[in-house]
Amino acid sequence: MTIDWRSTPLPLQRNDQKTMDRLWRATVNTWHGLLAAAQSEAAFRQELAVLVVAVPLAFVVGETAWTRLTLIGVVVFILVVELLNTAIEKLADRVTTAIDPQIGQVKDIGSAAVGLALLMAGAAWLIALAERFGLL
Repeated sequence: MTIDWRSTPLPLQRNDQKTMDRLWRATVNTWHGLLAAAQSEAAFRQELAVLVVAVPLAFVVGETAWTRLTLIGVVVFILVVELLNTAIEKLADRVTTAIDPQIGQVKDIGSAAVGLALLMAGAAWLIALAERFGLL
């Protein structure tokens, strides 16, 4: 009887276990971050609701896998930018609660990033809808 060494599972090496622990901690931290954003930010909750609607709608509007991926991806991109903006705002509020023009400018820049992400997502959805209805 011959044993195929390629199909025999190897025990986890010390570095492999550290990698798995690190991946697990990163996953838990990600979940905690998403929960914190959802609990504290109305805009993030609204964008999550849009994602819930956008995923099935992307399969109706998008005729190709790439179009569907793009339509879902731009909405996820909004969530990513919103998370970064929220992190910046919370950090800025932690630094000082006093009115500071420079911190206000930093918050405005973060808000502008969210606005641009929203414009990009809107443009992608409008183009996809126009293609779907034969307008392009």
